[in-house]
Amino acid sequence: MSPSDNTDAPRIWVTTLLFSITFIISVIGVPLYASTYGFDVYQYLMLAIVIVLCGISITAGYHRLWSHNAYTAHVIPRLFFAFWGTHALQNSILVWASGHRRHHRYIDNNEKDPYSIKRGFWFAHIGWMLRAHESGKEDFSNAKDLLKDPIVVFQHKYYLPLTAASNILLPILLGVLHGDIIGTALLVGVARIVITHHTTFFINSLAHMWGKQPYTNSNTAKDSTLLAFFTYGEGYHNFHHYFQTDYRNGVRWWQFDPTKWLINALRWTGLATNLKRVPTFKIREAQIKMQFEKASSQLQSSHAPNLDAWKSSLEKEYQEFSNTLAEWTTLRTEWYQTKREALHDALLEKKEALQTKWESAAVMTRFKEMEYTLKMQQKRLKLYNINFEAAMA
Repeated sequence: MSPSDNTDAPRIWVTTLLFSITFIISVIGVPLYASTYGFDVYQYLMLAIVIVLCGISITAGYHRLWSHNAYTAHVIPRLFFAFWGTHALQNSILVWASGHRRHHRYIDNNEKDPYSIKRGFWFAHIGWMLRAHESGKEDFSNAKDLLKDPIVVFQHKYYLPLTAASNILLPILLGVLHGDIIGTALLVGVARIVITHHTTFFINSLAHMWGKQPYTNSNTAKDSTLLAFFTYGEGYHNFHHYFQTDYRNGVRWWQFDPTKWLINALRWTGLATNLKRVPTFKIREAQIKMQFEKASSQLQSSHAPNLDAWKSSLEKEYQEFSNTLAEWTTLRTEWYQTKREALHDALLEKKEALQTKWESAAVMTRFKEMEYTLKMQQKRLKLYNINFEAAMA
């Protein structure tokens, strides 16, 4: 299916009118009101707060909690995310999560990916919601776990009255408290909807067009620090599509990912458990594979006189990498064995139990050593690629 087929499906007038009216009011009505009556600092503050509450509820709740089960949350944050997610006006948790799961399973497949970037920026960004495309047809067969969640089921059943009440009553209430109902409704009600919508939509569109691919090039997802800043950490999309169950998107401690910081804060307060993390070894493995692919591609297209020496050096690195991966697989088998043995510690003599614990500690130490080995190889390969590019310049 080509981008030209995007206009073949029947128009969905509810979403078309919603996006059109809110956008027109935001770009014409809001500036006009600002120039005529003006907004004060408290209204801008309310706008910023509500935008963050809606955005973080989509990323931490709709996305990482319900779509990917990246962690388990207490009922308090789940209700919080459900309320502000409803206020974000991005459909119910069930619809949002099931569609997103299809996106991950069929990424870049024009027939099955609900918002495939292969059908163009407009389609991936917003067009997929304006027409009843077959790829966007609701199917909850991949969300049976969510159908057992009473909060998800309740929100889905009463989504229309809940979202209508939230998006009408809350801005009016804030306007009454502030003393400017119309201005607050325009800014915190309408403009906030448009801003929240399009920052989320950027992940479906721009995050599949701009950025780097340090973990995989098997799909169009890319990492962008700039997008991460506007999307609460969701801009590290290449990592996310390769390690989708990790509660982090910005995996490095310094990467801007307020959603992972919030989830960690919930863990510290006992409101979140079972935070899923991909082993550091597997992350480095993915990065190194991409480095090897880059180096191999450069070698194949080069006609340098000393090419054999460069190839020999790369082959040596790859052999070391293969050996490390093989040892990792063996070590994982040993680790699972020690875990099984640990279950029987209560039945063992004290001396035998201590021996099992010592063996387990030794395995974990070796894991750390292997992670360090990959870290050093990653640095060598980075230097290899830099030096090769300099030599070819």
